[in-house]
Amino acid sequence: MSITITAFERSPDGGMGLARDTRVRWALEEAGRAYEVRPVSFRALKEPAHLALNPFGQIPTYEEGDLVLFETGAIVLHIAERHAGLLPRQDPARARAIAWMFAALNTVEPPILELATATLMEGDSPWSAERRPLVENRVRDRLRQLSGRLGGAEWLDGDFSAGDLMMVSVLLRLRPSGLLDEDPNLAAYVARGEARPAYGRAFEAQLSAFAASPAPA
Repeated sequence: MSITITAFERSPDGGMGLARDTRVRWALEEAGRAYEVRPVSFRALKEPAHLALNPFGQIPTYEEGDLVLFETGAIVLHIAERHAGLLPRQDPARARAIAWMFAALNTVEPPILELATATLMEGDSPWSAERRPLVENRVRDRLRQLSGRLGGAEWLDGDFSAGDLMMVSVLLRLRPSGLLDEDPNLAAYVARGEARPAYGRAFEAQLSAFAASPAPA
């Protein structure tokens, strides 16, 4: 069955690969699965046709036959469970890889998103100058813990897995802040993820779609 995902018609990240459809593209590239992309405008995100696929009006969504999924964690886990290369074959390594997926989304990403909100949405607020250092330190705490666990290993738990895919995707959101560069260990870890051919194909696909989109009037 063919696979269709949705993505922003014009990505708000300027083609930096930070939109969440890049995570799904990367997983599909690692799995060697072809897919189609249906671009969605910001207006269409809130229209009934898209809300039937994602009740929260977000991207990406994933369609394969009668199956419709939303939330990148669920989509990447679905791909990983059905195609070799993203999860170890046997437990307990398989269970640990899935745990790292959840850690990326539930433990590491929330303070990173809080920092993005503090920067992009609250930067002009009078209390922003006091709040931002507090948020940055929460991010640094998570990075310190993650870096300590990674140590000198190439990946989080043995071979590259969907856990690394999600973690690298989350950490990439820190690049504009400069906080990632404060930890050379994690910066090198992210660079290894970006160097994977499958990531390169996913990034170029997202970038090409952005470049081909007409500029807003």
